[in-house]
Amino acid sequence: MCLAVPGRVLDIGEKDGTRMATVDFGGVQKEVCLEYLPDLQVGEYAIVHVGFALQRLDEESAKQTLELFAQLGMLQEEFGDPWEQAAAAGGEPWPFADDPDPDPATALDPAPEPALTAPQEEVQP
Repeated sequence: MCLAVPGRVLDIGEKDGTRMATVDFGGVQKEVCLEYLPDLQVGEYAIVHVGFALQRLDEESAKQTLELFAQLGMLQEEFGDPWEQAAAAGGEPWPFADDPDPDPATALDPAPEPALTAPQEEVQP
């Protein structure tokens, strides 16, 4: 499903002659075209659909909508990784989690083999 999601403009620039902005959607940042709202300014909110800012929105309405979408899991559906979502829908864990210290019992890569060393001579006391 493609939603029209409110987002806050973080910065504005130009890319290949098109007015573009970095927009924050409740923690997810995306590049958005501002051609339909040429007077939109940094700090303002807009409703964005398929990468285009379509309508200016007041801050309170934007925050309420983002909170509702988050509660319903719609932000993850809209902005989440489609491969991760497919794995979850299939009942499998996502193997590429951003866990810096994965459980070795469930890691995809086996533990590295110990380095081979020459036998050491036993020293008698």
